[in-house]
Amino acid sequence: MKSFHFVIFVFFVIQVNTQVLFKEEAISHGLFGTFGTGFVGGGISFYDFDSDGWDDITLGTQNGEHILFYKNIGGSFVQVYPNISDDVGENKQVVWIDYNNDGLKDLYVSGYNYPNQLYRNEGDYDFTNVTEEAGLLLINQPNFGATWGDYDNDGHVDVFLTMRSLEFSNRLFRNNGDGTFTDKSSFAGISDEGHLSFCASFIDYDKDGYQDIYIANDRIVTKNIMYHNNGDGTFSDASDVTSTALSMDAMSTAIGDYNNDGWMDIYITNTNYVYPNGETGNVLLKNNGNGTFANVSEETETTFDSVAWGAVFLDAENDRDLDLYVSGMLSDAYPLPSAFYENIGQNTYLIPDDIGFELDMKESYSNAIGDVDNDGFPDIVVSNEDDNMFLWKNLSSFSTTHNWLKVSLEGVQSNRDALGSLIEVNTNLGSVYRYVTSGEGYLGQNSSSEFFGLGDDTHINYVKIDWLSGIDDLLLNVDVNQHIKIVEGSTLSVANEESFLTVYPNPVVDILTFNNKNKNIKSIKLYNILGNEIFTSKTNTTFGKLNLSHVRAGLYFVVFESVDTREIISLIKK
Repeated sequence: MKSFHFVIFVFFVIQVNTQVLFKEEAISHGLFGTFGTGFVGGGISFYDFDSDGWDDITLGTQNGEHILFYKNIGGSFVQVYPNISDDVGENKQVVWIDYNNDGLKDLYVSGYNYPNQLYRNEGDYDFTNVTEEAGLLLINQPNFGATWGDYDNDGHVDVFLTMRSLEFSNRLFRNNGDGTFTDKSSFAGISDEGHLSFCASFIDYDKDGYQDIYIANDRIVTKNIMYHNNGDGTFSDASDVTSTALSMDAMSTAIGDYNNDGWMDIYITNTNYVYPNGETGNVLLKNNGNGTFANVSEETETTFDSVAWGAVFLDAENDRDLDLYVSGMLSDAYPLPSAFYENIGQNTYLIPDDIGFELDMKESYSNAIGDVDNDGFPDIVVSNEDDNMFLWKNLSSFSTTHNWLKVSLEGVQSNRDALGSLIEVNTNLGSVYRYVTSGEGYLGQNSSSEFFGLGDDTHINYVKIDWLSGIDDLLLNVDVNQHIKIVEGSTLSVANEESFLTVYPNPVVDILTFNNKNKNIKSIKLYNILGNEIFTSKTNTTFGKLNLSHVRAGLYFVVFESVDTREIISLIKK
């Protein structure tokens, strides 16, 4: 996959913000529902399941109770009843995906010692149980997590199912593109042993264009696993070489770029049990950008040191850096039932006082972020044990000063859900990155919109999408405080794997050479990072040179236009 990144160094002064504020408002927003008293909680989804632009809520339930569906109508929730009648097992993951790329969100429900379910969306809240015909049926297996991605880059979402068991192994199912799936676990190199796996996440940790898999395994006898995608349909166990083979009571795998360096990091929840040679407390794995990770939980002060379950990254005050929310359970031995870690700069976190979460006294498990009222500030939902769910409404006073952008994606050559896409939003202060996942955290599913806090920045230089297909889309001069949808291949840039254009050298001092073996270039335009056009050169050739000696040093975009194509190259001018 072609991509480019540059760094702008910004010096921060650590300043503790006291204007972050969350308020629990589930009942006042029409949310009445609980998982019940099953085994270590059920799943929760804060996802727009009817594609009307408002994030809805889906709540997994204990055995004998139906899944709960809450439609968001202008910021308030109303319970709805899709014609799903066989969902009364103990539900774990409840995750919405478009497995057949028809534009309708389908529902996967993992079952703990109860058959899992795949419901195909026929439209108008009409669903068909297609689990068996799709080839996904598991009978009475402890299926907890279901993380979705496209591991073979064929434009169809695949699924990795985790089993909390020493008897049953995890399973990788390939989407055949015809409504069916094939178990590729053995061929792909997935272990046939049980690993007590709670959850997993697809992540391209080395940015080679192929999605890898990281698994959170319970108990120290089953270390966490990092499977590296070899790009040929197989995986290799890279746990040791990446320094991610952690021994712990791992529950959650939250993916985010906490230090804004363009490399995805991982946060894993844990208990505070002390095992010989095991990790104590939660772990924040920093991606070093060289194929390895480093445990930075102590230096970032994010260990939690209690019993943690769900975790999610979010920029609560939209100040450009990712904060962290962790849900857990309260007892005399474990004093923290939850924690909000505020990112205060220089990659350091603290738990601020009096921001609302100190009122949390519940036993909580899964959580997810979404946007109740479409104000651009992420809210949090939490599934509680035998008690009403939480809706933590984001009331941070920064809403009047901090700007934001929400981005939704629709794949065309890539999978329609755009899973595995990397989004970069660049302003004069540098870039912020998000990675599109589905079925992340502990049994959670976040909004299909990606949230970008922009702080005081009032202008976005560009939004860049790296799709799994190899296409790079680029939008220049984007307004702040809006929700945009980007369809793959629809923007200024359409560069794909079939491109015959080469440009060199890059970085360039004076003369830039281009060579397009496919067709004549009609015009060449040079833009700065603000989206301003520097010059246009008319031509009608496949090969040529540009004299850039008069152009100032910096980052630029060069747009090459032919009769029916337009490709863009990022260029560094020395």
